[in-house]
Amino acid sequence: MLGHTKVSAFRKPFAAALLLIPVLALAGCGKKTEAEAKPTRPVLVATVHYEPESPQRSFVGTIRPRIETDMGFRVTGKVAKRLVEVGQNVEIGQPLATLDEVDLKLQAEQAVAELNASTGVLANATAAEGRATELRAKGWSTQAQLDQAKATGDEARARLNRAERSVELTKNSLSYATLIADTRGVVTATLIDAGQVVAAGQAAIRVARFGEKEAVVSIPETLVGRAKEGKASVTLWSEPGRQYAAKLRELAPNADTATRTYLAKFSLPEADDKVSLGMTATLTLSDPATERVARVPLSALFSQGNNPSLYVVSASGDVALQPVKVKSYESNDVIISGGVDEGAKIVTLGVQKLDPALKVHVVSALSF
Repeated sequence: MLGHTKVSAFRKPFAAALLLIPVLALAGCGKKTEAEAKPTRPVLVATVHYEPESPQRSFVGTIRPRIETDMGFRVTGKVAKRLVEVGQNVEIGQPLATLDEVDLKLQAEQAVAELNASTGVLANATAAEGRATELRAKGWSTQAQLDQAKATGDEARARLNRAERSVELTKNSLSYATLIADTRGVVTATLIDAGQVVAAGQAAIRVARFGEKEAVVSIPETLVGRAKEGKASVTLWSEPGRQYAAKLRELAPNADTATRTYLAKFSLPEADDKVSLGMTATLTLSDPATERVARVPLSALFSQGNNPSLYVVSASGDVALQPVKVKSYESNDVIISGGVDEGAKIVTLGVQKLDPALKVHVVSALSF
């Protein structure tokens, strides 16, 4: 009995120890699971975006040709035919319109008749001058008679010369009855029609030359300096995704009396066939000397002493404190000029309670 009692006394503590092992194991697992399941801190973030400190300005303009010529007849007459229409391409030497040639032909015939008469008069005067010279040499004529014959001969020669020039002018006038294109281009306006009587030099056909195109816009007086020194680009309403470099070619010296704006013409050296005359375009002016800055909420700034910083959130949920260059402070925002990259995610609320060792996750809104 005594031995049985000693064995029982030994088994009781051992059994208790065995029962305690699972309990301790379960307690250890609970602590580990609790540590693994510890929640990350929710944060609100904003995306950093840099843009010029001086905002870009845009203006609506029109695509125009650099050179547009009003072509007209060099003689007066009645329009017989108009041979082109608006929008038609023309080549050098192509007829554009013609005049009635009846009167011009009559003038040419008259000039030829005058030339023939002058030729006969000159022949007679030359013969008379020769006889007078011969008679004077033999002493059978006076010096006055010889001088008279020479004067008549000179007059006849001048008349013949005038008649020859008149024939050339009438031939030219007859050729001017056909209006010829002197350059390659496109017809942008027809200002005459058949049956109309036009004066010499009157605008008849307007032709825009193929070549450099330009954007014509009106610039307010406050931005004249930026138009001269800034960077310009043009986009078409028909192709908003394509951008063309532009360069100021001409700026009006005086402002428009009604709108108080200055007419500016920007050449488009890279314009292709997609840039058609008359298209509506948007001209954008930017200041190349301006600094690129980003606007972030004032609550995102973490400052200890003289080192303002921002908490940047990575894709894995880590946060890092990065110093930034503060350009200015506003009532609700702070303007920074560098320190964080474009597109970086920064914490905007509760930065004073963050720690770089913490894990965070981004939420769209905080609820309490």
